[in-house]
Parts: sequence; C-alpha cells; structure tokens
Amino acid sequence: MAAFFMKEDPGGVMHAFITRLFPICRSITGDGVRETLRLVQDQIPIELHEVPTGTQVFDWSVPKEWNIRDAWVKDSSGQRLIDFCEHNLQVVNYSSPVHRRMRLAELKEHLHTLPERPEWIPYRTTYYEENWGFCLCENQLATFDDDQEYDVCIDSSLEDGYLTYGECLLSGEESAEVLISCHVCHPSLANDNLSGIAVAVELARYLAKSPHRYSYRFVFVPGTIGSITWLARNAEVIPRIRHGIVLACVGDAGSISYKRSRQSEAEIDRAFMHVLKHSGDPYTVAEFSPFGYDERQYCSPGINLPIGCLMRSRPDEFAEYHTSADNLEFVQPWALADSLAKCVAAINVLEGNRVYVNQKPKGEPQLGKRGLYKRLGGSADGRERELALLWVLNLSDGKHSLLDIAERANLPFALVRDASTALSETDLLILG
Repeated sequence: MAAFFMKEDPGGVMHAFITRLFPICRSITGDGVRETLRLVQDQIPIELHEVPTGTQVFDWSVPKEWNIRDAWVKDSSGQRLIDFCEHNLQVVNYSSPVHRRMRLAELKEHLHTLPERPEWIPYRTTYYEENWGFCLCENQLATFDDDQEYDVCIDSSLEDGYLTYGECLLSGEESAEVLISCHVCHPSLANDNLSGIAVAVELARYLAKSPHRYSYRFVFVPGTIGSITWLARNAEVIPRIRHGIVLACVGDAGSISYKRSRQSEAEIDRAFMHVLKHSGDPYTVAEFSPFGYDERQYCSPGINLPIGCLMRSRPDEFAEYHTSADNLEFVQPWALADSLAKCVAAINVLEGNRVYVNQKPKGEPQLGKRGLYKRLGGSADGRERELALLWVLNLSDGKHSLLDIAERANLPFALVRDASTALSETDLLILG
C-alpha cells in the first residue's frame, strides 16, 4: 500500500464529523443508533442490519428497543430544573417511562451526581433492568428544595423492535479479512464512542481509495450486545478473519495505548508494537484482560480472534470518562489524525508482511553488479538501507516473514519491505 497521505486535513475532517454526531441520543437500540449509522452511510457504503427483539445470540437475547422523546424535572412554577433537551446525559439511558409528582426525598433515589466533580454530569445506564433516573451536576442538586413537590416526566418507550448495526466490506485481493470494530451506543460522549467511529470512517475512506491485499470489514455495533450479536450471526465469516482492532477513546491528548489480543503475540499485536516502537512517540502497552471494550467478545475463548484494542488514554486514566466533560473540546484534531496514522502504519505492516526465499543463499550475493548499491545514492541513511538488504537476504529462508526480519534487525518495517521489493526485482528473491 502507498504511504499514508491525504490531501485534506484528516483531523479536522474527523472532528467536524464528531461535531455532527455529538447531539444525537444513542443507546444500544433505537432511532439514535439508526440516525448515527445513516450519517456514517453518507461517508462510506455501510449496510444496515436489523435484528428483532428476543433473538437469541449465544447466551444473550436482543433486548427491547428504547426510544426517548423528552424528559424533565419541573418545580412548582413549571421551570425545568433537569432538561433532556439541553443535555441527553441528563436521563439515565434506557429509562422506563414515568410521569409523576413527588417530593425530593423520593426523587433522590433516582438522581445521580458526581460529588467529586460537582460541575459534571455523569453518564448512567439501566440496559437490562427496567428502571428510570436522571443525572445532573452536584451543584445543580444543591438548589433543590426538600419541601417542594416536583413534576417528573420521562417520555420514553421500551417495546419490541430491533437492534441495529452497520457493516462495510471492502474486498481485497484475498478473501482473508481484517476486522475493524467500534461501538455506536453512547450518547453525547466525544472520546468514548465518537472518536472511534470517526477514525473508523476515515480509515475506511482511505482504504477504499487504496489497493489492498486483505479484505477489510468495518462493523459499527452497540457495545457488548452488538458485537455478540454480530458474532452469533456471522459464523461463516469468523474463520476468514486474520487480524482485527477495536477503536475506542482515540481522540484525547494522551499518548497511544495498545491492548494486546488474547493471543498476545498475534500478528496484529506485533504490527502495532513495531509501529509504536519506531514512531518515536510515547506509548503504553496493556496485556489482554477480559474487561474493557468489544475485544473481550471477539477474544472470548470460543471465538479467540486475534483482535487488539487501540486507545489513547485508557478509561481509568481520564477523569472525563463517562461524564459531560467528555465533550467536543476534549477531543483534539491532531490526536485523531495521529490515531488514524498509527492505524494506517500498522495496516501497511500487515499488507506488506510476506515470506520470501533467497535464490542465492550460498554466500553473500554480489549486490553491486545488480545495481543495488547504486540505488543507495550516497544518502545519509545508506548504511541502514544496506543493512536492510543484507538482513532480508540472510533471513529469507521461507520461514521468516518481513516483520520477523524487521524485529530481529531492529529496523523500521518500511525499510525492510523496500529492501525486499528491490531484491525481488532481481534474480535474488522470490515469494515463499
């Protein structure tokens, strides 16, 4: 594949897309998910799938569909003290419908705040237990009156319907696939949710314009239940998946963090580790654990796909996680662009990672008469390029991949790949 390049500013493009998505109230089902996926559909060719309520998917079943029209808490004068229309985090996601009057003592059982962050609204859900509630700032709660009655309304519905997810398949030269997954179930949370969607969309746009060896399958699913549903419905696809990545929290200003797959040393793990090591940027690596995003579903023991997770700050590393502070100011265009560039670099490793065989393995072949030394052109990095040629010749025995060679030689993969290309244009190297 060609080196990463886009004419437009990818960070600005992604941030603008996040801005469009931010106001939508999403959940694990419902019209907010459909609206989000239709906006994605305007960018890339995704197919929408609807799975009916009650469908059995492994040990789970598809829940009722939730939609919300309005919600509020009003004081005796009719003023809205809590207003879903002002911020959709103010309602506990998946709240059952309610319309009652009650005193603060009763209402408080359904109110959620963050006392340690009194100006932030928390994000709370009640997906699998019918309940209701509101989220608000601690400072806002302090203005409520114990002696007053409040008009409480959540105009929502929980009915038989569908779970909706989107899928985009970009066919390549081979049927073997790379799976790229992000979750589409959170409401107005810019980093935890929307950054992953934006990077996935821009990555798909890039790949659609570039020739590629692998086929690439992008899935936009509600967290947990969505990936479980996709896996349950795609038993015939799973054997074709060779590599994969979950994208989440990829827009904040923290350094890149990579979580290994359950296999730990899968090619996708090694590709990202190689890219991060040679990037010159700070990064962290986390070992696999069965807690986190949808990688825990793709890596479950009965599936065990080689799928890692790319983040910047991990959820336990930024206080803004699952709060109103995860807003449009929290995600940075440059960070989105950097996350995208790291993904493209890792994909370039996967695409170029081949096994070759040296056709002149007895002794070092004469490179000068084949014009290979001349290609170095006396540049400052000529010595490193010469080393790459020699390492490729030495380890191209049909057993070592180019990534093996790059790791052993401690050279950037692109340099080793370029050396293999130059050698393949002579009589010295063929694909194994």
